[in-house]
Amino acid sequence: MSLNPLPPSPSRAAPRRRVLVVGIGAGDPEHLTLGAVRALNETDVVFLVDKGETHTDLRQARLDLCHRIIDPRHPWRVEEVELGAVRDRGDGPYRATVAAWRAARVAAYGDLVGGLHETETGAFLVWGDPTLYDGTLDVLAEVRAAGDVAFDVEVVPGISSVSALAARHGVTLNRPGEPVQITTGRRLAREGMPDGIDSVVVVLDTHEAWRQLDDDLDIWWGAFVGLPGERLVTGRLGDQRTTIGHERAAARSRHGWVFDTYLLRRRAP
Repeated sequence: MSLNPLPPSPSRAAPRRRVLVVGIGAGDPEHLTLGAVRALNETDVVFLVDKGETHTDLRQARLDLCHRIIDPRHPWRVEEVELGAVRDRGDGPYRATVAAWRAARVAAYGDLVGGLHETETGAFLVWGDPTLYDGTLDVLAEVRAAGDVAFDVEVVPGISSVSALAARHGVTLNRPGEPVQITTGRRLAREGMPDGIDSVVVVLDTHEAWRQLDDDLDIWWGAFVGLPGERLVTGRLGDQRTTIGHERAAARSRHGWVFDTYLLRRRAP
C-alpha cells in the first residue's frame, strides 16, 4: 500500500525530510486504516499541535493512540506546540483572526518541520480525513513555498467525522441518485438550506445553526463521535431541537468545548 504524495518539490542532492499527514479518524482506534498504522510505525517524530487546556483530552487521545499502534521496538519522540483556536467574531474581525491564526500556524509548522534531522520522518495527526475541512495541507504548502526548509509531504487518508456520523446512525448521506452538500455552520446560519439540495452535512457549527431551521427537516446529530462520551440524536428537527441543545450543553460542560457534526435532510414530498 503506497501513500499519495503531494506534487513533488524541486529536487536537491541532499537528503530530504519527510512529513506525513495522517488521518486518524473520528476518535475510535479501530477507524485507523492499515496505511495509517504503517505510517505511524515509520514515524520518528509525532507533531502535536494543541489548542490549550480545554483540549487536553484530545492530546491524550492522540498519545494513547500512538502508544497503542506504534511497535514498542520503534523509537519515536513527540514535539508539541500550543496554538489558540479561531474565534468567530463576525465577517471583518473573523477574517483578520483567521489570517493571524494562519500566520502563527505557518511559523509553528515551519519550526516543527525544520527541527527534523534531514533523514527523519515527522507526522501530523489529523482528526478525520486531512482533505476535508482541515488546514494542515494548506499550511504545509505555505511552509514549503517559503523555501526555508526542504521536505516532502505524503498524505494518508482517514475516516472523517462525516462518515463516522452516518455509520453510527446507520444512514446514507444522500438519497439514491441525489447529491449531498457539506458545509459549515457559519454558512448555514447565514444562507439557510441550499436550493436544490435535500441532504446537507454540517461541520464546525459554533453558531448552532440548527436552532433556526425548518422544524420539518430530519436530523442525524452526533457529538464526539468515536470518542468516550459520544452523544447521538436523530429525528424530526422540531421534535429534537431541545434534546440536541441539552446534549450539546452537557458535552460542553464535560469537555469545555464541543465537536459535533450533523446531517440534515428535507423530507420527501
